[in-house]
Amino acid sequence: MENNLENLLRQLQLDTRLSSHDIPNLDLYMDQVIQLFEKKYEKTKRTTDEKILTKTMINNYSKGKLFFPIKNKKYSPEHVMLIDLIYEMKTILAIRDIKTTLESLNEQMMEETFNLESLYESFLKLSRNNLERFHEDSREIVEDVDAEQLSDSYLNKVLLILSFVNMSNYYRRSAEALVDEIVGKELKKD
Repeated sequence: MENNLENLLRQLQLDTRLSSHDIPNLDLYMDQVIQLFEKKYEKTKRTTDEKILTKTMINNYSKGKLFFPIKNKKYSPEHVMLIDLIYEMKTILAIRDIKTTLESLNEQMMEETFNLESLYESFLKLSRNNLERFHEDSREIVEDVDAEQLSDSYLNKVLLILSFVNMSNYYRRSAEALVDEIVGKELKKD
Protein backbone atom coordinates (compact mmCIF):
# COMPACT_ATOMS: atom_id res chain seq x y z
CA MET A 1 0.00 0.00 0.00
CA GLU A 2 2.99 2.30 0.58
CA ASN A 3 3.73 2.74 -3.16
CA ASN A 4 0.11 3.69 -3.72
CA LEU A 5 0.40 6.25 -0.94
CA GLU A 6 3.51 7.81 -2.48
CA ASN A 7 1.72 8.12 -5.83
CA LEU A 8 -1.34 9.59 -4.15
CA LEU A 9 0.70 12.16 -2.23
CA ARG A 10 2.47 13.23 -5.44
CA GLN A 11 -0.85 13.63 -7.26
CA LEU A 12 -2.26 15.82 -4.48
CA GLN A 13 0.32 18.56 -5.16
CA LEU A 14 0.51 19.25 -1.41
CA ASP A 15 3.63 21.34 -1.88
CA THR A 16 1.71 23.94 -3.90
CA ARG A 17 1.84 27.26 -2.06
CA LEU A 18 1.38 30.86 -3.06
CA SER A 19 4.78 32.30 -2.24
CA SER A 20 5.35 35.98 -1.56
CA HIS A 21 7.26 36.02 -4.89
CA ASP A 22 4.08 34.91 -6.67
CA ILE A 23 2.23 37.94 -5.32
CA PRO A 24 2.75 41.07 -7.41
CA ASN A 25 4.05 44.04 -5.47
CA LEU A 26 1.10 46.16 -6.53
CA ASP A 27 -2.57 46.37 -5.78
CA LEU A 28 -4.86 44.03 -7.70
CA TYR A 29 -8.51 44.10 -8.66
CA MET A 30 -10.69 41.23 -7.44
CA ASP A 31 -10.62 39.44 -10.81
CA GLN A 32 -6.81 39.55 -10.79
CA VAL A 33 -6.73 38.06 -7.28
CA ILE A 34 -9.06 35.27 -8.38
CA GLN A 35 -6.91 34.59 -11.47
CA LEU A 36 -3.77 34.45 -9.34
CA PHE A 37 -5.32 31.86 -7.01
CA GLU A 38 -6.88 29.83 -9.82
CA LYS A 39 -3.59 29.67 -11.71
CA LYS A 40 -1.51 28.77 -8.65
CA TYR A 41 -3.87 26.20 -7.12
CA GLU A 42 -5.33 24.76 -10.33
CA LYS A 43 -3.48 21.44 -9.98
CA THR A 44 -4.75 20.99 -6.40
CA LYS A 45 -8.41 20.86 -7.42
CA ARG A 46 -10.21 17.64 -6.70
CA THR A 47 -12.51 18.14 -9.71
CA THR A 48 -12.19 20.38 -12.76
CA ASP A 49 -15.32 22.38 -11.91
CA GLU A 50 -14.14 23.17 -8.36
CA LYS A 51 -13.53 26.86 -7.69
CA ILE A 52 -10.54 27.89 -5.63
CA LEU A 53 -11.75 31.42 -5.00
CA THR A 54 -14.83 33.33 -6.17
CA LYS A 55 -16.10 36.90 -5.99
CA THR A 56 -18.74 35.73 -3.53
CA MET A 57 -16.08 34.20 -1.24
CA ILE A 58 -13.97 37.35 -1.28
CA ASN A 59 -17.03 39.55 -0.68
CA ASN A 60 -18.09 37.32 2.23
CA TYR A 61 -14.58 37.51 3.72
CA SER A 62 -14.70 41.28 3.39
CA LYS A 63 -18.22 41.61 4.87
CA GLY A 64 -17.24 39.23 7.66
CA LYS A 65 -14.21 41.43 8.37
CA LEU A 66 -11.76 38.58 7.92
CA PHE A 67 -9.32 41.10 6.46
CA PHE A 68 -8.84 44.83 6.82
CA PRO A 69 -10.77 47.13 4.42
CA ILE A 70 -9.63 47.43 0.82
CA LYS A 71 -8.97 50.77 -0.88
CA ASN A 72 -10.35 51.80 -4.28
CA LYS A 73 -11.61 48.28 -5.02
CA LYS A 74 -8.02 47.01 -5.01
CA TYR A 75 -6.34 44.36 -2.90
CA SER A 76 -2.83 44.99 -1.61
CA PRO A 77 -0.19 42.24 -1.44
CA GLU A 78 -1.05 41.99 2.27
CA HIS A 79 -4.71 41.35 1.39
CA VAL A 80 -3.62 38.57 -0.96
CA MET A 81 -1.51 37.01 1.80
CA LEU A 82 -4.45 37.18 4.20
CA ILE A 83 -6.78 35.66 1.61
CA ASP A 84 -4.29 32.82 1.19
CA LEU A 85 -4.20 32.28 4.96
CA ILE A 86 -8.02 32.27 4.97
CA TYR A 87 -7.98 29.80 2.08
CA GLU A 88 -5.75 27.55 4.18
CA MET A 89 -7.88 27.79 7.32
CA LYS A 90 -11.37 27.59 5.79
CA THR A 91 -11.20 23.87 5.14
CA ILE A 92 -10.87 23.17 8.85
CA LEU A 93 -12.05 26.17 10.88
CA ALA A 94 -15.43 27.89 11.00
CA ILE A 95 -15.50 31.42 9.59
CA ARG A 96 -16.04 32.84 13.10
CA ASP A 97 -12.87 31.06 14.26
CA ILE A 98 -10.91 32.45 11.31
CA LYS A 99 -12.19 35.94 12.15
CA THR A 100 -11.14 35.50 15.78
CA THR A 101 -7.72 34.25 14.71
CA LEU A 102 -7.08 37.15 12.35
CA GLU A 103 -8.83 39.98 14.22
CA SER A 104 -5.85 41.31 16.16
CA LEU A 105 -3.58 40.83 13.17
CA ASN A 106 -5.95 42.90 11.01
CA GLU A 107 -6.05 45.63 13.64
CA GLN A 108 -2.26 45.77 13.64
CA MET A 109 -2.28 45.88 9.83
CA MET A 110 -4.64 48.87 9.89
CA GLU A 111 -2.42 50.61 12.45
CA GLU A 112 0.58 49.76 10.27
CA THR A 113 2.40 48.24 13.24
CA PHE A 114 2.86 44.80 11.77
CA ASN A 115 4.79 43.33 8.84
CA LEU A 116 2.58 40.54 7.51
CA GLU A 117 5.18 39.31 5.05
CA SER A 118 7.45 38.01 7.82
CA LEU A 119 4.57 36.02 9.37
CA TYR A 120 3.59 34.76 5.91
CA GLU A 121 7.14 33.62 5.17
CA SER A 122 7.24 31.82 8.53
CA PHE A 123 3.97 30.09 7.61
CA LEU A 124 5.43 28.99 4.26
CA LYS A 125 8.54 27.62 5.98
CA LEU A 126 6.44 25.73 8.53
CA SER A 127 4.26 24.41 5.68
CA ARG A 128 7.30 22.87 4.02
CA ASN A 129 8.36 21.31 7.33
CA ASN A 130 4.81 20.11 8.01
CA LEU A 131 4.65 18.49 4.58
CA GLU A 132 7.80 16.48 5.29
CA ARG A 133 6.37 15.46 8.67
CA PHE A 134 3.08 14.52 7.00
CA HIS A 135 4.86 12.25 4.53
CA GLU A 136 6.70 10.50 7.37
CA ASP A 137 3.55 10.18 9.50
CA SER A 138 1.56 8.90 6.51
CA ARG A 139 4.10 6.16 5.89
CA GLU A 140 3.85 5.12 9.55
CA ILE A 141 0.04 5.10 9.40
CA VAL A 142 0.17 2.89 6.29
CA GLU A 143 2.53 0.53 8.11
CA ASP A 144 0.08 0.41 11.04
CA VAL A 145 -2.82 -0.34 8.69
CA ASP A 146 -0.80 -3.02 6.91
CA ALA A 147 0.04 -4.56 10.30
CA GLU A 148 -3.68 -5.16 10.86
CA GLN A 149 -3.41 -7.73 8.05
CA LEU A 150 -6.88 -7.23 6.63
CA SER A 151 -7.33 -9.50 3.63
CA ASP A 152 -9.30 -7.01 1.56
CA SER A 153 -7.65 -3.94 -0.06
CA TYR A 154 -10.98 -2.10 0.20
CA LEU A 155 -11.02 -2.60 3.98
CA ASN A 156 -7.40 -1.42 4.14
CA LYS A 157 -8.43 1.78 2.35
CA VAL A 158 -11.38 2.26 4.71
CA LEU A 159 -9.07 1.84 7.69
CA LEU A 160 -6.56 4.26 6.17
CA ILE A 161 -9.32 6.82 5.50
CA LEU A 162 -10.52 6.49 9.09
CA SER A 163 -6.97 6.95 10.38
CA PHE A 164 -6.41 10.09 8.29
CA VAL A 165 -9.77 11.52 9.36
CA ASN A 166 -8.97 10.69 12.96
CA MET A 167 -5.63 12.56 12.77
CA SER A 168 -7.32 15.46 11.02
CA ASN A 169 -9.87 15.66 13.85
CA TYR A 170 -7.09 15.77 16.44
CA TYR A 171 -5.44 18.68 14.64
CA ARG A 172 -8.76 20.50 14.06
CA ARG A 173 -9.74 20.21 17.72
CA SER A 174 -6.30 21.45 18.78
CA ALA A 175 -6.61 24.44 16.43
CA GLU A 176 -10.09 25.21 17.80
CA ALA A 177 -8.73 25.08 21.36
CA LEU A 178 -6.08 27.63 20.39
CA VAL A 179 -8.77 29.88 18.90
CA ASP A 180 -10.65 29.56 22.20
CA GLU A 181 -7.50 30.66 24.02
CA ILE A 182 -7.36 33.77 21.81
CA VAL A 183 -10.97 34.53 22.71
CA GLY A 184 -10.21 33.92 26.39
CA LYS A 185 -7.28 36.31 26.30
CA GLU A 186 -9.34 39.00 24.60
CA LEU A 187 -12.17 38.61 27.10
CA LYS A 188 -9.72 39.02 29.99
CA LYS A 189 -8.49 42.33 28.51
CA ASP A 190 -11.92 43.98 28.76
